[in-house]
Amino acid sequence: MGHSQADKARSRERILNEAATQIRGKGLDALSIGGLMQQVKLTHGGFYGHFASRSDLIAAALEQALNAGEASAHAARDPDKPVNINTLARSYLSRAHRDAPKSGCAIGALISDVGRADAQCRAVMEPHIESFIAKVAETFGDDDDSRAIVAVSAMVGALAISRVLTDQKRSDAVLRTVRDAIVAMASDE
Repeated sequence: MGHSQADKARSRERILNEAATQIRGKGLDALSIGGLMQQVKLTHGGFYGHFASRSDLIAAALEQALNAGEASAHAARDPDKPVNINTLARSYLSRAHRDAPKSGCAIGALISDVGRADAQCRAVMEPHIESFIAKVAETFGDDDDSRAIVAVSAMVGALAISRVLTDQKRSDAVLRTVRDAIVAMASDE
């Protein structure tokens, strides 16, 4: 008995959602097709009905993770308040964001992995980085994106570093210091 296209689409979505969660939490290399398919209660062989290869799955899961992170950030914003660099930096460089790599910004969680990945994965993340830079440039009110490049690089780097540090106070200091520096950049006009 065959499966309907709707069933197949739902199965693919379950696979992608679980894969996106797994790569955000453990990185690209930790994704196991067998473990993933077991987690979503599908057969290992059924994987190839949805994806041509593990690389295709990883690229699709990365896109899913990036989109989910952006949607989560958008949903957390107060629609009655304009987004400015202060609120953006405070949200991005917060303890809550640092402590939630599985649900936070996938750029911050996966930047190093994607930097070592194949061209397909880098091509998936690149427009999301460009979008982040454009959004930050808009909050600065700049036509030139130079300050936004610095701010995004500092935020992503500080988030990554804060997740590595085992001393909570030092980790908090990294977040606070970079957050304050970015806010100061906005007032240096």
